[in-house]
Amino acid sequence: MKDIKELQREIKELKNELSVTIVAHYYQKDEVFETADITGDSLQLAQKASQADSEYVLFCGVGFMGQSVKIISPEKRVVMPKIACCAMARMIDSEYFDQSVEYMVKKGIDKEDILPITYINSNAEVKAKVAQMGGMVCTSSNASKIIEKALSSGKKILFVPDKCLGQNIAIKMGVKSCVIGEGECDPKEADIICYNGFCSVHQLFEVEDVEFFRKKYPGIKIAVHPECKPEVCKLADFVGSTSQLLNYVRSLPEDQKVAVGTEYNFVHRLRSKNTYVLSSTKPECPTMNETTLQDVADVLYAIKKGDPINEIFVDEETRKWAKIALERMFEI
Repeated sequence: MKDIKELQREIKELKNELSVTIVAHYYQKDEVFETADITGDSLQLAQKASQADSEYVLFCGVGFMGQSVKIISPEKRVVMPKIACCAMARMIDSEYFDQSVEYMVKKGIDKEDILPITYINSNAEVKAKVAQMGGMVCTSSNASKIIEKALSSGKKILFVPDKCLGQNIAIKMGVKSCVIGEGECDPKEADIICYNGFCSVHQLFEVEDVEFFRKKYPGIKIAVHPECKPEVCKLADFVGSTSQLLNYVRSLPEDQKVAVGTEYNFVHRLRSKNTYVLSSTKPECPTMNETTLQDVADVLYAIKKGDPINEIFVDEETRKWAKIALERMFEI
């Protein structure tokens, strides 16, 4: 079996020989992350990758991220080492989306009075459905701005798929939210109606974890992702997207201790010392960690042979509407 350095050299040689740009999400393993030409979080990667001069984009991430590149730049050939599926994105599909709309209608809300917003962690079909109802996409960094704009329409907001992000934004804005399937969710009494989805990694962080670090390290800062539970976010010193967490932690004095509630691979690369993962367990994203160096090499060899594998395709009708959902976000 080849070692890490040998595979990395092999990948670099193949990449230089072919018209390929490798992009990697922050949550990828170190050895995969180190091979990338472009790194970042999901939408940032899609935007940068779409501007690359190469014929191929080799996307190290999860399925909806590869789709996002294809939606924005259909002329690009997008391949993935593993077409891994984000667990949260898998919780919502077009059928579940329709059922959520139907739930609100049965509760007395006219369909025309529903404005759906989908987190970028969703597949192309869901994005397309959202666009067809006049809705748009949001990211964790711009969700407040997007939802504030959506609420100004006077309509009820159906937020999919992450209930925690939806609830945290509602708390931040001082409006009411409820979660379909949790207790009595009456859309007439709420401003933001959340789908019952979540991130399996960010669900790991608990109030007890915050209390533990506060007690063990007096004066420590707590920084968490808005996909964490509302009760955890409420206790944090900073709540922000992956890129925002990166900027926040790196802006702190080197001697300032900070515990971060997000994916392990990302956290341990933030700073060399005084940075802790806000959990007693190792919060690794299982699907992000499916990608190996050998997978990256295999895709490059397939391109070299003229028979690429794991290529991403989105049918034109779906792509057209999904792009509209993204463009509405960009306009705001």
